[in-house]
Amino acid sequence: KRRKKNTDKEPIVFELEGFYVPPGYGPLFFVLALLTFMVTLLGNGVVMWVIVTDKSLHRPMFVMVCNLVVCDLLGATAVLPRLVMQFLTGQKAIAYIPAITQAFCVHSYGVAMQTILAVMAYDRYIAVCEPLRYHSIMTSARLHCCCALAWFVTALLVLVLFSFHNNVPLCGRTIKHVYCSNRAILSLGCISTPVSNIYGCTGAFLIIAFSYTKILSACLKQGRSDRSVRTKAFQTCATHLMVYMIYQIAGVVLIMLYRFPSVSRDIQKFFGIVVLVFPPLVNPFIYGIFTKDLRGSVRKRFTARIHHKN
Repeated sequence: KRRKKNTDKEPIVFELEGFYVPPGYGPLFFVLALLTFMVTLLGNGVVMWVIVTDKSLHRPMFVMVCNLVVCDLLGATAVLPRLVMQFLTGQKAIAYIPAITQAFCVHSYGVAMQTILAVMAYDRYIAVCEPLRYHSIMTSARLHCCCALAWFVTALLVLVLFSFHNNVPLCGRTIKHVYCSNRAILSLGCISTPVSNIYGCTGAFLIIAFSYTKILSACLKQGRSDRSVRTKAFQTCATHLMVYMIYQIAGVVLIMLYRFPSVSRDIQKFFGIVVLVFPPLVNPFIYGIFTKDLRGSVRKRFTARIHHKN
């Protein structure tokens, strides 16, 4: 049977398939999702607050970290609040406009993560390979231009991606996932859209790969004469590399799971959530542990507040 095509007058309401929640476990899932969301907001909020209020951190590296925090919050808030409500009320219906909005935010998070990390890789490349010219190259104007360009490229790529929705009639209503995405919505179309399936963001990956190839080469050359130079260079890039690897590993695991039909759909859905939720959850702790200046500023601010109250 052919699926019935939606008429223009009929309001489009999707049904999210969501997770299978065993009877009686709804409150537990609700508490876990809510706790994850609150910790994510708190961790990223503290990092942003410290960077904005501490003038000593108004440097290129931390300005970019602040942009990455905004990206993390975008990804987490695109999914977690609705997931919390799903576990609380069991309501899985979502109207067309909220569905498109959620999908737009999800894809914006994924693309912005790549473009911002690419800008950070460029910054680290200049810092390690051109240390004497760093301040003349990475001026305040160029820094803000790079950050604005990262968000502009993100908006442009995602808008082009969602342009494939135009004039695509929908014949289904059930989205077989926990949240809405471009792929999930287009899979309900009466016609195939192969172009959107091969559309992607590879430029950011090439910039990151190029930057760290150059950084590694510079570290090896300089390290032959001075090991401390190589150690300092690796420490400079450690936080950025760890954040990038966590995001990429989560994405690769998800892609691999989709390649094996025998894998449970709930496991695929779980890792689909992990890609969006895990990096924003752990990134603030990575910044705090591996970034000495940020860690010191956080400690100083909270110590001062404790002494002030006493």
